[in-house]
Amino acid sequence: MARIYRDAYGIPHVRAADVRDLAHGQGFAIAQDRAWQLEWLRRRVTGTTAEVLGDAGVPWDRFSVSVRIIDTAQRAYEALTEASRRFVAAYADGVSAAFAAGAGRGSHEFEALGISPQAWPAWMPLATFHAQQILFANIGSLLWQRRVDDVLGAESALLEREGPHSAGSNAWVVGGARTASGSPLIGGDPHRNFESPGVYHQVRLACEDPDDLFDVVGFSFAGTPGVQHFAHAGEVAWAITNAMARYQDLDDLGSAAGAEGTPPDRPTVLPGVGLRGPSTELGDLGFEALLPLLRSRTVDDVDAALEHWVEPVNNVVIADVRGTVRYRWAGRVPVRDERGRWTGWRTDRHRLDVGSEGQIVTANDRRGPQSAELGEEFAPPHRGERIAALLANRTGLTSADFEQIHNDTLLGGLEALRPFLPERLRDWDGRMDADSATAADFVAWRSAFVRRIAAEPVFDALREPPPDRLFAPYFDVTFAIGHALATLAAAGTPFGIDLARHAVLADLESEPRPTWGSTHVYSPAHPFDLADHLQAPPVPEVPLSGDQDCVRCVGSMPGIDDGAYRGAVARYVWDLADRQAGGWVVPMGASGDPASPHYADQLTLWAQGTLAPIVTDWDRLIEITHSR
Repeated sequence: MARIYRDAYGIPHVRAADVRDLAHGQGFAIAQDRAWQLEWLRRRVTGTTAEVLGDAGVPWDRFSVSVRIIDTAQRAYEALTEASRRFVAAYADGVSAAFAAGAGRGSHEFEALGISPQAWPAWMPLATFHAQQILFANIGSLLWQRRVDDVLGAESALLEREGPHSAGSNAWVVGGARTASGSPLIGGDPHRNFESPGVYHQVRLACEDPDDLFDVVGFSFAGTPGVQHFAHAGEVAWAITNAMARYQDLDDLGSAAGAEGTPPDRPTVLPGVGLRGPSTELGDLGFEALLPLLRSRTVDDVDAALEHWVEPVNNVVIADVRGTVRYRWAGRVPVRDERGRWTGWRTDRHRLDVGSEGQIVTANDRRGPQSAELGEEFAPPHRGERIAALLANRTGLTSADFEQIHNDTLLGGLEALRPFLPERLRDWDGRMDADSATAADFVAWRSAFVRRIAAEPVFDALREPPPDRLFAPYFDVTFAIGHALATLAAAGTPFGIDLARHAVLADLESEPRPTWGSTHVYSPAHPFDLADHLQAPPVPEVPLSGDQDCVRCVGSMPGIDDGAYRGAVARYVWDLADRQAGGWVVPMGASGDPASPHYADQLTLWAQGTLAPIVTDWDRLIEITHSR
């Protein structure tokens, strides 16, 4: 039996006498908070979203079956050690127990659909994790780039823009000689598309077994046991960003190269297009790392646990109370021969330890020559360079200083656009603040500029329908131009386009906005948005500072929509001197039920750039329920 406590924000703190009861309690708690989200994830895994969404669910359901999500999850579950299998199974049992006890009953989505959540088999946590991550390496971007290469040839690189649009994160760490406490500090935020409810669930997991003591606070993917990417275990803390590795390939199954060695049940993305990825190839989803991560006490412990990680491939920063600060990457990256065939896995993790006066910043950008061994496209350097500059030569750093870094709104990449700006904007400081009229003026001009470029005839052949409706967002020409704008501007006359003329005419066509925050509002996606007959629960449209290439990453779609559709889906500061001196926050709240007081009670904090407190004193928490 686990005991479940809650803090003032409803965040669950799970306390148990052994690790199996702890996993059961975590599953019970997440099902109490996110019953609809877990049922939606189950349906994505089983390819049954169309049963509730209608035709809008067909593209995903077809994809889910064709890439063999369930098969991969079941193979990975059976390959786990007995201890890890029991841990995962206990979590799934906890989810099912909460559903049996009425979790989710009467919530908006279940009432609208007239359904109830279904029990989880033991392998379901692996399947939901796989379903949430399989598009993270940007299969859609690979398909889009094939079309761009075919249509634009040698100049296609101008539309590549370093970095796939659904990836991103910031993470940074400084050694103890640079902090007020004398212990390392870690800060960061993962960037993904905004969803309602959010992808991350804050949790504390405390095992009181005398032979297996641990107490960890962190963020867990909804539907996944333990904490995977961002956590503070008391004596050690860690954080990740996407390493931008190329670890998935698309093979033309009709070609000799693609057919060679291809099993008849090879996962496919489209008819004739096979998917090759580490999880599918190995029958491994990295879950063997989960228990060792919880039990970690040192940087070396976390490092060793992450040897089990598979995908997504991540940059990792780790620090402990002994003062060790380390960078490494984690995951499986294939080694390819000259014909593109996989011949093994890269083993050099490029570990780097910095001294007590050092710092590490990772923001999906290139990390020197070693990055070429992992991938081909990386994020622009703007976020990483800006964080490094904000940290440079500073001492006496505190959690409050890291919180300020989270809130930096200077727009990266602006210098490439400055020669094209209207005269009145040439001296603008580039701050994307919600209350800024100048930022709004810039955005109005930028959107008109993007639309004019995107309308050029040279891009007409790119406007053909996508190969599948599932990938339609990746095949929007205006979207592609908007995210490649700085690259195009730096090229002078890309594709022979007179950018200077478009810039002048854009100023005449721009539609004014009073402030940036008047249109740049929080706009999370909900599954009901896909179906005309369903109404998603309302979410407050709070004004937001920041933009795509700010440290405060809250991205819009230039030329299409000012709404904030992606960005920081969590923020945190881990203080190795005192966990309660740090902080954490998610865009909405612990609960996914609109009727709960914790549905969106963190939204104002997150929008203002403030962190919620991390509470670890049990006497400051309220015991709510037992998990049986």
